Formats: sequence, structure tokens, C-alpha cells
Amino acid sequence: MTAEIVPMPRSRPTLDPMMALTAQGMNAVNAVILDRMQSEIPLIPSLAGHLIAGGGKRLRPMLTLAGAELVGYNGTRHHKLAAAVEFIHTATLLHDDVVDGSELRRGKAAANIIFGNPATVLVGDFLFSRAFELMTEDGSLRVLKILSSASAIIAEGEVSQLTAQRQIETSEERYLNIIQAKTAALFAAASRIAAVVAECDERQEQALDEYGRNLGVAFQLVDDAIDYDSEASEMGKARGDDFREGKMTLPVILAYARGDEPERAFWRDAIAGRKAGDGDLSRATALINKHGALAATRERARHFAERAIDAISIFPDSGARQAMAEAAQFAVSRGY
Repeated sequence: MTAEIVPMPRSRPTLDPMMALTAQGMNAVNAVILDRMQSEIPLIPSLAGHLIAGGGKRLRPMLTLAGAELVGYNGTRHHKLAAAVEFIHTATLLHDDVVDGSELRRGKAAANIIFGNPATVLVGDFLFSRAFELMTEDGSLRVLKILSSASAIIAEGEVSQLTAQRQIETSEERYLNIIQAKTAALFAAASRIAAVVAECDERQEQALDEYGRNLGVAFQLVDDAIDYDSEASEMGKARGDDFREGKMTLPVILAYARGDEPERAFWRDAIAGRKAGDGDLSRATALINKHGALAATRERARHFAERAIDAISIFPDSGARQAMAEAAQFAVSRGY
């Protein structure tokens, strides 16, 4: 009798291939970050280091390094530019935590809780300045335009999100426009500049831009799902932060659209800030689960991840392309 062959379960995607691909380059990037966050004012490296050393995935600078590997770039210009990308991202996180009044960031007390809001904002400004120093040192006006434009778009996205806060009628289209700006713009720029320093053609530049942009949307969609789906110890921020802040993320938009009138009345009160207790969060989570809003959000994320993978299909198959494809799959399957 022939034994039945049981297929091995497919392991969940991870960032390990991307991290292995970019490990050597990230050592150089981290050296630049460490050097450029220094200042004669001790508070600056202390506060910046609190967040920079806080265990983030460093996905955005990894995109610059991975893109360079994908297109066969052998120089070193991208190391400083990847550091600039990380400084832009870190600066926006510092400012976001002040705006949102966040208490946790990556499982630790947020910088604004430890150092106060004024210092946190000003050190964010310092990191933006360091980023622009690194860009100008590179000397490419095209790179400068891509990254400076992304910085402006991120700020617009954050303002747009602020004006949509506690607005129950926020549409899915507006929500997607917000995350395209506040998250995906930097993913796209980080990926695209690898093609610019390698002097690739416009088609390859655009492919890397589309990879980063779609990956960024997928990443943010999952972030917004996780707020109603994970414990703080896993996700590195307090569960339900988006709910308490009245943010109209896709799980809420879908649950509201699919709910009956009593459910919609609850959502109107909750998003307006009239229902923000732990019991209200539990009911919100139950309604989101009832209407399949988390599954639908992750399914939309999967769609954008597939678009990211398709975008880099113009490049020859390689370890770099496979690592970047798995990073897109990881963005959808992750729980943190």
C-alpha cells in the first residue's frame, strides 16, 4: 500500500530574504544615520535615537537598497539616500505622535511622552533638515525633486487625514487618496531613486515607483486592519488607537456602509468621540468582524500587493526580485 503524500504547509512570507539581500548595504546606511543624527545639543541624538533604535523594520531604506540590487547598481550613492529616506520617515513619525497624542510607538513609550511635544516636533524638523542635506550632497536634482515632492505629499496626506478625522461620511475613495499620500508616496520615492542613481530608463523607473506605491498602500491597509485585530504587545501601539482618535480607516468605512441603522448610529457616536470606552471598542470590533470588514480590508491589501509584484515582473528573475515579491506578500500576511 502506497503511503499518502501529505504536502508540507506553506510557510508564511517573511522579510528575511529582503533583510538578507540588503544586510551589507544597511550596515552602511545605519552608519550614515548614526553619524548624521549627532548634534552638539545632547537632547537631539537622545530623542532621535529613542525612535531610530526602537526596533522598526526599516522597510523604506531597504526598498532603496533592494531596488539598487534589482537593477544591478554597484555604486554607493544610494546609501546616503536610503538614510535620507529613513530620516524623512522618522521625522513624520515624531510629528504624527504629537498630532495624535500617541502613548506608544513600537511597543515603547512614544518620544512625545518622554521628551514632551515641543522637543519632539523640533527634533523632527532637525531630521527633515538632515535628510535634505543628504539629498543635496548627492548632487542629483532629479533625486532631490523626487524626495522633496514625496515629503510635500506626505504632509498633504497628513493634513487631509486630520480634516477627515471624526467625519463619518468619509468615502473609501478619499481614504485611499489619504494613504496614497501619507504612506505610499515615500515607499514609491524610496524605490524609484534606486533606478535614478543607476541611470535606468523611464520604464524601469516607473516600474520601481509602481512597486513601492502599491506596496505602501497594501502596508497601510494592513496597518489599519491590525488596529482592530491585534494586541498592543504584538503591534507596538495601543490597540484601538485609531478608534479612539476617530480615524475613518477602511474597516470602519466598510462596517458603517454595511451596517443597519442602529449600527450606523453607534458608529456616528463613536467616530464623533461620544463612545470611546473599552466596551465601545469591543462593540466596534464585533461589528467590523460581523460584516467581514477586516477580511475585506486584507483582500484589498492583497490586490495592491499583487500589483506591486506585477510591476517588477519587467525585470529578469533574480534573488532580488524574489525577495521584493516576498516583501509584498509579507506586507499582507503580517500581524505587526
